[in-house]
Amino acid sequence: AGCEKEPSSYMWIYILLGNMLRGIGETPITPLGISYLDDFAKEENVPVYVACLHTIAMMGPMFGFLLGSLCAKLYVDIGFVDPGSITITPQDSRWVGAWWLGFLIGGAASFLSAIPFCFLPKSLKKPEEANKDKTSHGLLENMNFYTSLKKVLGNRMYFTFLCSSLLQFSGFIGFLTYKPKYMEQQYGQSTSKSNFLIAMTSLPPVGLGIFLGGLIMKKYKMGIIGATKFSFTMSFLAYAISLLHFFVGCDNYMVAGMTVSYE
Repeated sequence: AGCEKEPSSYMWIYILLGNMLRGIGETPITPLGISYLDDFAKEENVPVYVACLHTIAMMGPMFGFLLGSLCAKLYVDIGFVDPGSITITPQDSRWVGAWWLGFLIGGAASFLSAIPFCFLPKSLKKPEEANKDKTSHGLLENMNFYTSLKKVLGNRMYFTFLCSSLLQFSGFIGFLTYKPKYMEQQYGQSTSKSNFLIAMTSLPPVGLGIFLGGLIMKKYKMGIIGATKFSFTMSFLAYAISLLHFFVGCDNYMVAGMTVSYE
C-alpha cells in the first residue's frame, strides 16, 4: 500500500469537460448538414454533396494527425525550458511531446471556423422545385419524439444500417486509436513519425473512397436497393482485404513475464 501513488493533478477533468463540450457543439453539424442537403438539393445530386461533406470531414483527422506529428517533435515544456538543455530525443522512450499544444491550436481553429455560422439566417426559404417528389417529407412532423423514434427504429432497413454503421465505426475507431502505438512498438517508429504515416496513408484513401462512392451513385442513379447492394459489396471486399493484416507484422518483443519466462 505504501508504494501506491495518489494522483497529483486533476487537469484531466478539464480535458474531459472540454472534449464533452466540443462534442456537444459539433454534433448538430453533420445531421443538420445532411438534412439541409437532402431538402434543398436535387435528388440525383444528393449523393455527391453528402460524399463531399464526409470527404471534407475526413480531412479533419488527417490534419489532426499531422498536427500531432508536429507537436510530438516538440518537448512537452517548450517555451518554459531552454531547448539546449534537453538531452533526450523524440526516439527516446522518456520523451514526452507537447501534447497540450494541439488542444490550443485546435480550439483556436474551431472558434474561428464557428464565427461564420453566426451570420447565417435563422431560417431558409425552401425552393418549390426542390424535392417535390419526395413522399417522406412531413411523415413524422405530427408525432412526438418517442413515437417517431419508435417508428424509425421499427424500419428494418434503417435499423440494419444503424447496426452496420455501429460495427464499422467501432472497427475504424479502434484502428485509428491503436495503430500508431502498434507501429511504435512493432516497427520501432517514433510517435511523431507514426502519426505522420497514419495521416498520409490511412485517412486520404478513406476520403477518396467516400467521394468516389458518391460519384458512382450519382452516375448510375442508384435507388435504396441499389445503394444497399453497392454498399454491401464494397464493405465485403474491404473486410476480405483487411484479413491480410493477419499476415503482416513482426515478432513480439521479449518481455519477461509476458512473452518469455523470467528464467
